[in-house]
Parts: sequence; structure tokens; C-alpha cells
Amino acid sequence: MVPEATILPCAYSAEVFAKVVKDNIAAVIPIENSLAGSVVEHFDLLSQNDVRIDGELLLRIRHNLIGVPGSKLECIRRVSSHPVALAQCRRFLAHHPEMTPSPAYDTAGSVKQIVQGGDPTAGAIASLHASVYYGGYVLAADIEDNPANFTRFFLIHSNREAKLQTSFNKVSIAFIVENRPGTLVSALQVFADNHTNLNKIESRPVHGQPWEYVFYVDYQVSQPGAASSVLNQLRGQCLVVKELGRYQAARDPF
Repeated sequence: MVPEATILPCAYSAEVFAKVVKDNIAAVIPIENSLAGSVVEHFDLLSQNDVRIDGELLLRIRHNLIGVPGSKLECIRRVSSHPVALAQCRRFLAHHPEMTPSPAYDTAGSVKQIVQGGDPTAGAIASLHASVYYGGYVLAADIEDNPANFTRFFLIHSNREAKLQTSFNKVSIAFIVENRPGTLVSALQVFADNHTNLNKIESRPVHGQPWEYVFYVDYQVSQPGAASSVLNQLRGQCLVVKELGRYQAARDPF
């Protein structure tokens, strides 16, 4: 997404967002997988931080079972990876009940850990690149449940650095409605009235207010004016409306 960028790794998602806001750097975050669903923590962080979405990418994800050099598939007893990656490989793990899934913070990091540990019974699920980089050995390739396995990524900047996009066809927003009958239906009707393509809605709890929710929405527009029209109408009937970004929709891989 930013070919000329210098890569700065971070340990936790909250750390990524903090650096974006404080140091005015860009970040690339996964937001949704076509098999495992949303990365819900990132919806919360988008709402809680002063950042803006500037771009979107769809990436084909291929998972591999990786072991240490010299290990064998039939010897693996523990498999570590990010929980979303483990969820994308449920069928493979079901076919190998002797393997116990073990959640880790990320996919590549799990490869680094098993290689450093040198345990021939420990495996990790990650990319071929991670295996090559850390010196692992691929025991089984393309183990995801379905080949149509894509992850959607956002490119984000701090609001101080982000520039309002003039060429866009997709908008992401967050809003909160009053907790009474009809308010959510009324808000969603705004998108239909403006002839937008509402293609994602996610709800997340409002912290400190049980059973109140923030609704995250992605919608596509054919005319730039429809983006502002939707926002203006929502502001007239919602408690909170936050625009998260305007950007070009990722190219459809199909």
C-alpha cells in the first residue's frame, strides 16, 4: 500500500494507533477476513483515536503449517497462531485432532517463537514468507478452509496528516442512536434514500454504557455529494456521528 515506506513493527494494535496519532506515521491494519469475520478490536480503536482511513486493500491469504527444520507433520502436537488465522484453518485442525491450537499475538511471531524454541512437536500457522524469513519448514501448504480467503486492510493516518480525499467512492463512519424503537431503522433508511450501497455494518458496545452500541458502516457512493448528504442527515437524528474516512474501494479480486 505504501511501497516506499520504512517498516516499523509494533507489538500491539493499541501501540500502532498511539504511534499514528503521536508520531504522524501511517499504519496498515487488518479490519476483516472473508472466512473469520471482523477484527473487532480495530473497530474500537478507529472510533477511539483521532485517525482517518485513507485507503483499502484486499489481500489473498494463504496459510501454511510450519515446523522447525527436521520436524514431521505427524509429530506436531501444538499449533500456535493468531486466533483469526486459527479460525481460518478449522477444517485442517479438525482433521488433525492430535494438534492442539494455541492462540498467539500474530502469525509471523508464532513462527519466530517455535524456531527459537526448537521443539519438533510445535508448529505454527503463517505465510510462506514468514517461514523463509525465520528459518521454518513448511509441513503442509494452503491449509485455509477455503481458497477464497481474503483479508481487508485499511491504510490509516492521524487526522493531522490525512488529507480529505477528493477522488473516492467509499466512506466509513461510526454512529450512535438513541436506544428506542425505530431509531436504527430510521438511520439505515438514510443510506437507501441516498442510493448508496451499504456493504458493511458492525456493532460494538459503548464502554461504560451496557447494551448501548456504536454502529460502524461502510457504504459506496456513485456521486461524491451523496457522502455528505448521508452524513448531514444522520447528524440530524443520531447522538454521535464520526466520519472515519473517504477512500477508493479496493479492487474486487473476483
